[in-house]
Amino acid sequence: MRNYNYYVYILTSYNGRAMYIGFTNNLERRIQEHKSGLIDGFTKKYQVHKLVYYEYYEDANAAIAREKELKGWKRERKNALVQATNPEWKEILLFDDCV
Repeated sequence: MRNYNYYVYILTSYNGRAMYIGFTNNLERRIQEHKSGLIDGFTKKYQVHKLVYYEYYEDANAAIAREKELKGWKRERKNALVQATNPEWKEILLFDDCV
């Protein structure tokens, strides 16, 4: 049986005002797409490109359920989640060409 990789991630704008929660099967590729403006919509409009949190899953359904759960949380609770593992809200760099 093959293991698959799925991720739920949180991006913020560099000023921390905007937050985005997403799901992907390739975190490095997806973050690069956000950073390069390849994805139209909220993250491009508000320049939400700073990866501050992610979770790994081997089951797509579990990851999708978690994404939906997090999206239903109030901002204060989302902030606390990030704060617990990344208290300084530093950008998580996944590869060498991250800015």
